[in-house]
Amino acid sequence: MPWETVIGLEVHVQLATRSKIFSAAATRFGAEPNSQACAIDLAMPGMLPLVNAEAVRLAVLFGLGIDAEISHRCVFDRKNYFYPDLPKGYQISQFHQPVVGKGKVEIQKADGSGKFIGITRAHLEEDAGKSLHDLFQGRSGIDLNRAGTPLLEIVSEPDLSSAVEAVAYLKTIHSLVTYLGVSDGNMAEGSMRCDVNLSLRPTGTEKLGVRTEIKNVNSFRFVEKAIQVEQQRQLDILEAGGQIEQETRLYDPERNETRPMRSKEVANDYRYFPEPDLLPVLIDRYYIEQLRDSLPELPRQKRARFVQDYQLSGYDALVLSSSRELADYFEDVVKTCGNPKLAANWVQVELLGQLHRAGLEIEDSPVSATGLGELITRILDQSISGKIAKQVFEGMWSGQGSADQIIAANGLQQVSDSGKLEAMVEQVIAQHPAQVEKYLAADPGKRKKMLGFFVGQVMKASQGQAHPQLVNEWLHRKLKAGQG
Repeated sequence: MPWETVIGLEVHVQLATRSKIFSAAATRFGAEPNSQACAIDLAMPGMLPLVNAEAVRLAVLFGLGIDAEISHRCVFDRKNYFYPDLPKGYQISQFHQPVVGKGKVEIQKADGSGKFIGITRAHLEEDAGKSLHDLFQGRSGIDLNRAGTPLLEIVSEPDLSSAVEAVAYLKTIHSLVTYLGVSDGNMAEGSMRCDVNLSLRPTGTEKLGVRTEIKNVNSFRFVEKAIQVEQQRQLDILEAGGQIEQETRLYDPERNETRPMRSKEVANDYRYFPEPDLLPVLIDRYYIEQLRDSLPELPRQKRARFVQDYQLSGYDALVLSSSRELADYFEDVVKTCGNPKLAANWVQVELLGQLHRAGLEIEDSPVSATGLGELITRILDQSISGKIAKQVFEGMWSGQGSADQIIAANGLQQVSDSGKLEAMVEQVIAQHPAQVEKYLAADPGKRKKMLGFFVGQVMKASQGQAHPQLVNEWLHRKLKAGQG
């Protein structure tokens, strides 16, 4: 029986606030354990929460970014469960009236087409603390620095059907929250992580299968691997005539497997009820429209503009608009060199390649956008060849100076002097009489390919500095003279 995969993601985004959602404690990453936990976070008797207005603002901004319904009245609820790193014995979250209602985002599929993924809701909640199992012999420690950190949980509809689509959706959400300034999206620091809900059903049927939830997956690569592994696990069970158990599972990247954590809870298990210590949050239309007017150019809008204004392919526009910093860098390169297509190639291939190898982000690039634009300008004005430009780029990356300084210091200026090029061409022809004879005897259709040998020899003799177009012209002229 053919099966199809049904996937929904619950993405937890840490909001870019300086303090926690219900207290004034800091949210700085990497602080000493329990150095950023106040009496409210520790659930001391008599301590009352107070809603962080900035967290509400960021949640509304995200809702506007996905064309979602914004609640004019949202309420906080208590989600009750016991865990050592949850001091109160409950989590303050939103269930009945979340701040953001139904919305949608568009992802780019592998074939280049678009697909809309529905978003059920996005609600505010506080994060729990963290259990530390490797610091004390035979005991566990509790770090409550993260307790109370503001989160926006973004719940998708079960509209995803593969690991590739799930990663594309997650990247789209990541791009959106960083464009909006809602979050820094740093997955390594836990600023963005997701739970994967996955089930299989017979192809063509409407009824959803029994789902499992894979908790706290914290990288694009692990999301893809976890889905592939769980997909195959469920398929093997169903093909053998077994049944899937509804449960929460954990992905182990070292073993590349998912394993059970606990049986899957449902809403009744959490005994949700309105948080009695917090009043409803009222959001008026004027406030919403003010935020709508403040929205920056969003990724999908920037992508469309790159295609229209710069004549880029859909793929190039998608890559270059994936982050606000990268898009700004690319546009600054274009402003300097005036050639969008060449700028796109250099940014994507040379620059991003070097950044990836060095483990750096675009904002940490040792080559500025203006500097890269000046290098591309030297290719366009034929001062250097594309091959030499890569050598110059390496020098710029290692801090040897600007493109012009490196070209001058190393004598890399492209040779365009007619007398010098003519002498080089004549020398190469004289050194390869057999190849000249074969060229002259060949059909005109084959000569173009054979000419590449002579071009290569001239470029080798000039150490890559000969002007390719002029070399071709001199070779045609000299070989034609030999034929006559």
